[in-house]
Amino acid sequence: MEYDASKKVGAINSLKGFMVEVEILGERPEEKELLGVENHPEVYLEVSYYKAGIAVCINLTNTPVLRCGMNVSRTGKKVSVPVGPKTLGRVFNALGQPLDEAEGVIDNLRVITEPSGIKKYRETSKLELLTTGLKVIDFLTPFVKGRKIGVVGGAGVGKTVLTMEMIHNVTQGAKNSLSIYCGVGERIREGNELYQTLKETDVLKSTVMFFGQMDAPPAIRSMVGPAAATAAEYFRDEEKRDILFFVDNIYRHVQALTEISTNLGLTPSEGGYSPVVFSELRRLQDRLSSTANGSITSVQAVYIPADDLSDPAVQAISQQLDSVLVLSRAIAESGMRPAVDLLKTTSSLLTPAVVGERHYRLAGRVQAIMEKYESLKNIIAIVGENELSPADRADYQSAKKLLEFFNQDFNVAEHLTGKPGQYFTREQTLDGIEAIVGKPDTISDIQSNALKFGNDGQKQPAQPNQPNQQGQPAKPAQPPAPQQQPPAQPPANPPTTTAPQPKPGSVQEIANKSS
Repeated sequence: MEYDASKKVGAINSLKGFMVEVEILGERPEEKELLGVENHPEVYLEVSYYKAGIAVCINLTNTPVLRCGMNVSRTGKKVSVPVGPKTLGRVFNALGQPLDEAEGVIDNLRVITEPSGIKKYRETSKLELLTTGLKVIDFLTPFVKGRKIGVVGGAGVGKTVLTMEMIHNVTQGAKNSLSIYCGVGERIREGNELYQTLKETDVLKSTVMFFGQMDAPPAIRSMVGPAAATAAEYFRDEEKRDILFFVDNIYRHVQALTEISTNLGLTPSEGGYSPVVFSELRRLQDRLSSTANGSITSVQAVYIPADDLSDPAVQAISQQLDSVLVLSRAIAESGMRPAVDLLKTTSSLLTPAVVGERHYRLAGRVQAIMEKYESLKNIIAIVGENELSPADRADYQSAKKLLEFFNQDFNVAEHLTGKPGQYFTREQTLDGIEAIVGKPDTISDIQSNALKFGNDGQKQPAQPNQPNQQGQPAKPAQPPAPQQQPPAQPPANPPTTTAPQPKPGSVQEIANKSS
């Protein structure tokens, strides 16, 4: 920022990493205001907070040219980024500077720390389903317009590739779509590949990209999300358009905020995260909302440190999402793509009101089969699949067919695998699953029979001396009915006092053998 001697407010008092303490001698600058340093216009100092007469600032670019005693002046400006039609097809950093070697956009600048339109949420009685073309996503985590979906997984399980495939499929099928991509703390190579892919598919002209990759200082990485949200808010509120907002990786945003908090000396809470981090995360998620003017549909990749889903940051992010698609390392190692854990994946939008009764009941049946599949794997490892009962063996085979069915080739990976990408409509997905597990009317019969049959498909023995539904106690003076009036047709199998024996091939018998 340019230094103005007439607006000098103080001098640098101390330096600690990217934290700069400025002793204020003149008029106190506002928080988040940028300060200029004498003879160094490339330096951006942002006021973070005050302690006594000292302004604690952040060196946004982390430029190692500062020295104690340098004069500092006010600029009256805050970090701003360009918005509007001129930004379409362009790539910027968090400071609004171009990264695509084209001319900068200096018109229509907006401050990234001042949200707009977040108090006028859209009220809609009918949610609009978007099709991603990915079977497992369209089936388990419905992609609803104006909502948030998270792709959660550890390192190397396919989060970025899955996000790129969703960008490719959703933007190709949508008319008059507008996408904003926010790259936070990820690899530069991946950002360049995405840029080239969007350019080759002619999607770049309707996309705005903001990057703060892993080589950027933590201050820049922490501001990429608010910068991209500012651009999205403009198109939503001013041009009344629907936005597709992609973030890779939202955990890196939390990580950058944690680095800043640590350098500023803020006390961390449980898990090593500062409470300020989660409040900033909620502010960002609040900005990615739909209003009466337009919608922002968000897809967010979430890195899991050490594959620990219970990490406080992962939990805080998941609470802000409508759907959480969990990627499993074990499934990825088996060669399945996308490597989705069908049991850990959840969605609050998977309801009959949103997806319909047929879809909802199929999802329940698939989940039941996969839970049974997990419970049977240990038994099969001991005695083999042939020892299962017919019902268990049928469910186990159905689960294996489902896993194979959800495996899918990606369009964005075609140049690597040599296999053409696949795209499936929601109706094709439901038809394929019905061919494996049966139609909804058949499913209802199976679920109703669950009251009479156990999990292993064997009929449960009747329980004697059940109390009546009215809860009335038995009369001791009245003798048992069979002694007074024997039945005309005695039962073929009189009840015995011995316990019922398990049917050969059942889960109970296999468990007895294994023990």
